[in-house]
This record gives sequence, structure tokens and C-alpha cells, in this order.
Amino acid sequence: MSIAYDVQDGIARITFNRPAKLNAMTLAMYDELGAAFKAAGEDDRVRAVILTGAGERAFCAGADLKEAIPALARNEIDISAWDAAHLKGLNLDKPIVCAINGLCMGAGFEIMLATDLRIASSTAVFSLPEVSLGIVPAGGTLVRLVRQIGYAAAMEILMTADRFSSEHLLRVGVLNRVVAPEQLSQTATEWAERLVRLSPTALQVTKRAVRELSDLPLEEAFRREAVLGQLAFTSADAKRGLAAFAEGKKVEHY
Repeated sequence: MSIAYDVQDGIARITFNRPAKLNAMTLAMYDELGAAFKAAGEDDRVRAVILTGAGERAFCAGADLKEAIPALARNEIDISAWDAAHLKGLNLDKPIVCAINGLCMGAGFEIMLATDLRIASSTAVFSLPEVSLGIVPAGGTLVRLVRQIGYAAAMEILMTADRFSSEHLLRVGVLNRVVAPEQLSQTATEWAERLVRLSPTALQVTKRAVRELSDLPLEEAFRREAVLGQLAFTSADAKRGLAAFAEGKKVEHY
């Protein structure tokens, strides 16, 4: 399988596993990735997800230009068939930590934007080269990028097809953290382990709320926020956490 999936200690690790081809996405890999995301969402053992790429050269260098792009150009594929791989409509409310090593281009960049916490190697390189090929990054990026960072910064990335450093994407708000290459895997694992120890209910309600409330009118968003907040306040996790707080204790693991 070119998408590896493994679960240990509450963490699902999903890996682009085609390092000899810079982890470029074949048609089969889109299906495999969507299936892996669905499996993580449905598996009660999974509390957090790490998404990364095999090898040091690439996280994911984009769609395989010898297969996926020509098939799209011949109109043989409806791009919506890849929605699960791009986390469109899948509503995976468990937190996803993205560990970006090496090249993160095209489809790799798009899938990264669907994750929640993003840690990149200092040597990673980012690009959306689609406009230079006469196409557009329609795997969620035309919606997500400008909502996640400022308009001017988003349009520079979308419209120039330039390559950008980790430090640049950290400055404009695409990334959370940049670390040395040898620290990437350990740092991503430590972040995921921290998430595993937190309330799964609170984390999932938080992610669901951010997704659902961002485009609602203000008063409607406040009303919906109260409904979602009540789900957390009345959960078993909340009872445990608040009881520990009242006793001056800390919940070490939910």
C-alpha cells in the first residue's frame, strides 16, 4: 500500500509511502488516503492522527503527473471522487497533526491545509504550481487558504506558483512550528501524545464548532456555539475534569 496506516497508543499514523517517487499521489493513493482518514474517524482506539511522508525528500510532491493529472485533463475523473482524501465533507473531528518533511507541493499542500496542527522541517519547501500548468488547486485550497491566512499572502501563494520556505509559511500563518529535520518526527509524536491525554470530547467539539460556526451570521453562530458547548459541559469528560479541578488535582489522562 502506498498509504501506510498504523495505530499505536491512541495515535493513528498515516504516511505517504512512495518515497522513491517523492510520495506523489497516484489515483489509487487518493482512495487509500480517504479510506485511512475514514478508518481513523471510526476507530474508537484513535484519539489523534499524525499525517507525514516516508523518507526525507518529500512529504508529498503532488499528484502523479503521469497518471492523475492526465486523467483529469481527459475528463475521465470527477475531482469530487477525491473528497475524502482532501477531507471534504468527511468531518473527521479528531485532531490531525501534520509533520511536513521535504517537498510539500500541489496535492500535498492541499491535504496539509485540511489538517489542524502543522509542524515542518526547516528544510521543507512548499508550492502550489498548478497555475503554471494551466490548472488550479481545487482540492479544497481555493476555499481553505484564504480563510486560514490573510488575502494578500494567500493570493501570492495561489497565483505565483513560487516555492516558499518553511519560515515564510510560518510567518504568514500556514504553519504552527518549524523544527530541525531530525526533530520533526519526535516533535509531531509529542504533540499527538499531548492531544491523546486531553479530553476527546472537548477536542472534537472544538474542531466541530470551528468548522460549523465560521460562516454563520454572528447571532446564529453564538446560538450554535451554546448548543455545541453544552455537549462538552454535560459530558463524562467534563464531570471528571471539573471534579478533579475542585479537588485541586489534574487529570493526567482521559
